[in-house]
Amino acid sequence: MTSAAPTTHPFTLAAKPRELTPLDPATVRLSVLIPVYNELNTIETILDRVHGTPMLKQIICVDDRSTDGTRERLVELHAAGFIDLLILQEQNGGKGKAIRTALAASTGDVVIVQDADLEYDPQDWPALLEPIVDGKADACFGSRFLGGPHRVLYYWHSVGNTLLTLFSNMLTNLNLTDMETCYKAVRGDLARSLSLTSDRFGFEPEITAQLAKRDARIYEVPISYAGRTYAEGKKINWKDGVAAFWHILKFNLLV
Repeated sequence: MTSAAPTTHPFTLAAKPRELTPLDPATVRLSVLIPVYNELNTIETILDRVHGTPMLKQIICVDDRSTDGTRERLVELHAAGFIDLLILQEQNGGKGKAIRTALAASTGDVVIVQDADLEYDPQDWPALLEPIVDGKADACFGSRFLGGPHRVLYYWHSVGNTLLTLFSNMLTNLNLTDMETCYKAVRGDLARSLSLTSDRFGFEPEITAQLAKRDARIYEVPISYAGRTYAEGKKINWKDGVAAFWHILKFNLLV
């Protein structure tokens, strides 16, 4: 009686680690996307801070039909060379639309959104760019909840941010700590390939969902945060928070 031939078991090779895709730190160019609406008291200061960062930059400002004199001041600053590209929206379309407009005009190796209200500090850019320049990440989020210095303000805002991030994480299967952060640095070619549609504050959950669907390598780093009060000009409110839950659901499951 002959013995049966040994059974062979097929196996699947483990996926190889993704290749590093470093950028040359000596030539990398950052496109700074600045959506602006009624920020006359802060626009010059934020542009000074942006210019104070020692890196190659393309500064793009999009005025969302400001009515407090910001628009006219931006025209003067552009003429003086403080802004590389100034786009004046004919109608108020919202922060998301302003960012999309700036993104479409960008040419940098990396893009980052910079609010004009002084809540976020460009001095944090080197930490945000490092994982991308090193080739480890396609995007890097700056988290206000990873231990960086921050102004003590609204408790319920922090609760709302935590709940929105939790809900987003449940649908994207990411483990972010601050989905709603303004500071999202993204490789330029990837950012410009995304089909973004949000006009207002739905931009944050939308870009997060799209990066997750693209299987982008995302890092998080701690950043500082100097939040402002409503008396100081803060614009986002509880209605935007409620709408954000719908945006998270929509962009993760319905689009």
